[in-house]
Parts: sequence; C-alpha cells; structure tokens
Amino acid sequence: MSDRVLIFDTTLRDGEQSPGIALDSDDKVAIANQLAELGVDIIEAGFPISSDGDFAAVQRIAREVRGPIITGLARCGITEDIERAWEAVQDADRPRIHVFLATSAIHMEHKLRMTEEQVLDAVLDGVSLARSLCEDIEFSPEDGSRSDIDFMIRVCLTAVEAGATTINIPDTVGYGTPTDYGARIKRVVAEVKGDRADIVISTHCHNDLGLAVANALAAVENGARQVEVAVNGIGERAGNTALEEIVMALNTRADHYQVETGIDTTHLYPASRLVARLTGYPVQYNKAVVGRNAFAHESGIHQHGVLRERTTYEIMDPSAVGQDASKLVLGKHSGRAAFGDALKALDINLEDEDFESAFARFKELADRKGEIGEEGLLAIVHDQVDLSDAVHFLGWHATGRDNEAEATVTVERDGVKESFSASGDGMVHSIFAALRKAFELEARLLDYRVEPVSLGADAMAEVSVLVQLRERTFTGTGSSTDIVEASARSFTSALNKAARASAF
Repeated sequence: MSDRVLIFDTTLRDGEQSPGIALDSDDKVAIANQLAELGVDIIEAGFPISSDGDFAAVQRIAREVRGPIITGLARCGITEDIERAWEAVQDADRPRIHVFLATSAIHMEHKLRMTEEQVLDAVLDGVSLARSLCEDIEFSPEDGSRSDIDFMIRVCLTAVEAGATTINIPDTVGYGTPTDYGARIKRVVAEVKGDRADIVISTHCHNDLGLAVANALAAVENGARQVEVAVNGIGERAGNTALEEIVMALNTRADHYQVETGIDTTHLYPASRLVARLTGYPVQYNKAVVGRNAFAHESGIHQHGVLRERTTYEIMDPSAVGQDASKLVLGKHSGRAAFGDALKALDINLEDEDFESAFARFKELADRKGEIGEEGLLAIVHDQVDLSDAVHFLGWHATGRDNEAEATVTVERDGVKESFSASGDGMVHSIFAALRKAFELEARLLDYRVEPVSLGADAMAEVSVLVQLRERTFTGTGSSTDIVEASARSFTSALNKAARASAF
C-alpha cells in the first residue's frame, strides 16, 4: 500500500487555543518531541505573532525537534505575521509557513470587511510573500465549509498560482456533514489539484456537531491526503479531529480506505497521557482508542466473549495503541466467568460452595459500589471462604449517635435467622455488643483499625479487629462500602474464630 495520508498535528496551535490551556516553552517542546516519536509528518508549533512566548516556543521546536516538518501559522496579507512566522520556523530542518484567510460571506462581511476581489488580492500577495521566504507553503480558506464553493476554488487556485503546494479546506465551525464536505473536497481535488503530483489537498475539521472524524474520513475517501488533527481531539470549542481516532480508523479499516500513515500507533496512548497531563484536560473515560474504558468490559456477555476470543468484542489490539491488555471490569453487570477469571489471576481457587458465596457477596457490593478492584476482590473472598462459621452475618440496623446508640444485627445460625439488639457508645460499639449476644461470648475488643482498599467517595473500607476471649486473642477482617457494616463483618469473623476455639 503506497497511498500515504500525511498527519498534520495542530495540538500546539489549535489545541492550545482551548480555554484554560497555557503551555510554556518546555511543555510545548516535550509534546513536540513526543509527536516526533509518534511519527507525525507535520507539527504546527504555534501562532508566532500571537505573543513573544509563543514565538519563542515555536523557534525552540524548530531548532530542537527533528523529523517532522515544523510550521507556524500566519494571517494572509499581513506582512508582519508572515515574516514573524518565517523567523520562528526558519531553523527547522524542514520549515513550512501556513497562511490563511477567510472566504465565507459571513466572515468577509463581518470580520474582514473585505470584498471578494480584495480577498483574492490579499491571498495572492500573502502567499507570494511567504513563498519568497520559504519553499513549503500551505494555504487555508478559513470557514471553507460555509464558503461559496466556486469562489473558494478561485481563491485556492490563486494560492496555488502564488506558490502554495498544500491547500487545506477548514471546516472551521464544524458545520459540515460527511456527504456535503466530502463532495466539496472532491471538487477541490478535481479542480485545484487536478493532475499535479506536487499539490496536496488537506482537511481540517472541528467537532461542533460531533462529526470531525467522520468528515475527515469522508475527505480522505474523496482524495484528501493530509489530515489536520490534535491529540485527544482538543481545540477550539468542541475540539478538532482526534489524531488517535483518525489514525486507527485508517489503520483498522485499511481494507476500506486503502491508505496508510507513518504513525507508530504504539505511541498513541503515551502521547494522549502526556497531553492530558500538561494541558490539564482529562481524557473522558469512554474516549475512543485512548480512553480508560476503550478496552474495558463489564457486561457479563462481553466478558465471556473476550475470555473465549478477544476479537469477539475488540476490533483493535490494545497493545497496538500503547494501552495495557484488555481489562475486565468487575461490576454489577459481570458474570461468573469474569469473576472466576479474576480469582484465577489472583491465584485463588474456591470450591463450588465457596465460589457461589463469594460471587453473591461480590454482586451485593457491586450493586452499591459499581466497580470492584483487586483489593476489594481479595477482601470479599477473605470474608466468604470460611463456610465453617457457626454464625453468618446477614444485616444490621442502628440508631443514635456519639455515645448513645442502639443496634440490631441479623444473623443466621444452623439455617435459622435471628436478631439481637444492644446499646453502646456509638454505632460500632453497639454493633459489637449485639454480636456478642448473638455468639453468647463475653469477648473483649482490644484493637480496631480501618483501611481503605479502593479510592473515591464510594471507596471500600476494610476493618481489622482483635478480640480477646479469656486468655486467647482472635483477629477478624471485614469489608464494605459502609464502615459500620465492615465493622460488623470483622467482628463476626473474629467471634466465629473464638467460638470454634472455645468448642475444644
């Protein structure tokens, strides 16, 4: 496959324009180096005229980052912009100047206050100036998707005549749809590129309607051979075409698109994490390709399929994008197959009755907590495996606060459910007192400790206790999202040990 799509990354220019993002020079160089390792073809390092800091960052990237073409953005027809962009990128191994000017009626009337002829003259002058400084020039008719197609093509032909070799058609406000945007690209390819091998038609899509990737793919289908993207899809308003999504769409469906990129996909996830960390923009959990849940499965049906054969529910190998192996998330939708697989991974083997008891406890907790991690799983198993317990804790109820509380515990002994009540100095103390009645043991509490076993507002807690019966001491642990319940389970565990010991 020799038909190549160039990946033009604008994370450091359009991406940084996202509200709240302010990368310093070191941040931008770090991201640029990661992009070079990723294998992008072009890095748009910034808008040099916008500030001294942005100029300095673009200049550093041009001088320090090797591999990709380094480009800076400039407004067409403004001499200072173009000269400043050149000054910033001129030290790159392969510099480019990217100039733009709006061509839609709404922009020309309200923003530029220019006529069509004035726009054409500005494009001719601006591209000509840029071409006199740099051999590689890209031109973009801003708001191209809302421009009169005939006029926009005239402008693009003028840019080519003045020396531009990349013509980028921006869907600046995310207005396009795959059908109409694809048709627009098809006309530009036919009428601007024509038979010229040195002209590349490019696409730059925004995600205001959630169609950026779809529109970019439609453009590729219609002859575009450069796609402008940003890592994690960051950018103005709803963002840009997501680099990781377009690359993996072209990669995974190479049978359909019949093109290739130069991207080393194993660096997609590291690039995503770096950009998220330095920009402060988190990656949504369900983000395609690089999201936390992109290769995670909670549904029992899906988990069962993936355990049998990964490709039943995954069209990409997580390792191909730098992600860890597929993850089976243990939650309320998980089935016995995933639960058993998780136990196996922890080298835990339970007999049938033990397994069913632990699975029932897991389902009970998952209904409340949502997701159970490795630590929670171990705590559940520890709670459930000893079925020789004389007394099984079923539930509790307590009222009161501080030093006045009344608690009732429900337990099962020899298949019979019973309830016992007691008062105490607080809920935990009253629970312990009620359980001593249930066991008919005068045990004394010596130590009580609480440790979180997962994070978040709904974190599971593990309670460890030490009780004394006559001369001997016994430990117990219990876990729950509720500390009082975890305490009750830990007391039950310790008192069962005490009861067994006292029988001999």
